[in-house]
Amino acid sequence: MTNASAENTWKQISEELRSAVGTSLFDVWLAPLKLASLDGNQLLLEAPAASRSWVNDRFGEVLKASARTVIGDDAEVQVSAAGERSQTTATEQRDSTPSSDLNPKYCFEQFVIGNGNRLAHGAALAVAENPGTAYNPLFICGPPGVGKTHLLHSIADYATRHGNSLRVQLTGAESFANEFISALRGGDINAFKARHREADLVLVDDVQFLMAKAKTEEEFFHTFNALRESGAQIVLTCDRPPSDLDRLEERLRDRFDSGLVANISAPDLATRVAVLKARAKLDQLVIDDHGVLELIATRVERNLRALEGALIRVVAYGSLSGRAITEALAEEVLDGLFPQKRHDGRPNKPSVEEIRDAVGKHYEVSVTELCSSSRAATILWPRQVAMYLAREHSGESLTKIAGAFGGRNHTTALNACKKVEQTIAAIPEKQSDVDQITGLLFKTNNETRIDRS
Repeated sequence: MTNASAENTWKQISEELRSAVGTSLFDVWLAPLKLASLDGNQLLLEAPAASRSWVNDRFGEVLKASARTVIGDDAEVQVSAAGERSQTTATEQRDSTPSSDLNPKYCFEQFVIGNGNRLAHGAALAVAENPGTAYNPLFICGPPGVGKTHLLHSIADYATRHGNSLRVQLTGAESFANEFISALRGGDINAFKARHREADLVLVDDVQFLMAKAKTEEEFFHTFNALRESGAQIVLTCDRPPSDLDRLEERLRDRFDSGLVANISAPDLATRVAVLKARAKLDQLVIDDHGVLELIATRVERNLRALEGALIRVVAYGSLSGRAITEALAEEVLDGLFPQKRHDGRPNKPSVEEIRDAVGKHYEVSVTELCSSSRAATILWPRQVAMYLAREHSGESLTKIAGAFGGRNHTTALNACKKVEQTIAAIPEKQSDVDQITGLLFKTNNETRIDRS
């Protein structure tokens, strides 16, 4: 494709992006993107180093969707910082996981160590330095958003850079299951087995997705055994310890439990502040009011993704409004989404039932419909939003949250939360909708609780 043709294609994609995200967000985050190359269906963009990771995280899906609208359904998009391409090309030539599969900010250098993750970090680093010699398998578990995937990618990143052509296979349990099913339905099952069984280091994210998939569990069991026999290192992440995977075959639970189980707990305040400082430094964010980071860390207690998201939201609001990033601005942005604690120090958390009722009222869907078996879009999305908000704000377990929606299971609630996270990251209107529900929910909740006291 000629340079003129490529630039014209990028111009069309840019117009699709502007239409999808709105002019304000486009001008702040996407207008600085530059076309690096367009080779067939492969679009390579360059972003300023300070915003590259944010653009990848926040706009990755909408970038891909816009590119596919213009180029075709097989279009792929990669966003890199200027000067990264030569390094990426060299890395991809190694016989290991392509660097495009790794999140560039998920490395050991960017992992913040705290009391809740010290054991898991130490074990992950030991495995990366000497795979197959200790902690095999390494099973990292903890609630969503505490850094499990970060450590998994850090191990892959370290092995890719220092492993002397070590064969690395990084995948999610859901991807493993989908690939296996495709191979059974006419694909190359031998190629599938070779890809997953002949690696030196195998890293699998979210193994809870293997539950209740009998054929996939059996294939993973044999894959696990083949890897152990060959001396390969296995690293797994999960949202709970092996003993709590009650819907997984006992023989798999036993194997997961046979190495080191390293739990990551929710970060304490000091760790949350350190995470925010690290993210601000990585993205070259200038925040002169040091109280801003402590305020965010105080409000957002459980989830590191939500913590970093709150920081970016404050910075973006300041940029769009032309105001300085101060503690007062941060408080204005966070009120409603992450409300202050009550006068007695206890979190002002709504119940799952209150959240369910608020979401139903917003979308004009009854509680009976939210708890029904219906998968109609007009009911499924509100149900997913309610589960997501309940996880973010009620403080209840996913099992209890799922049970409040017609007796559903833990995995259904987790899938719902992931779906909402992906959707609101790609579609600003959906994010605004969720924010509106949250604000109204906490306003109502605060007034109710004040009246009761």
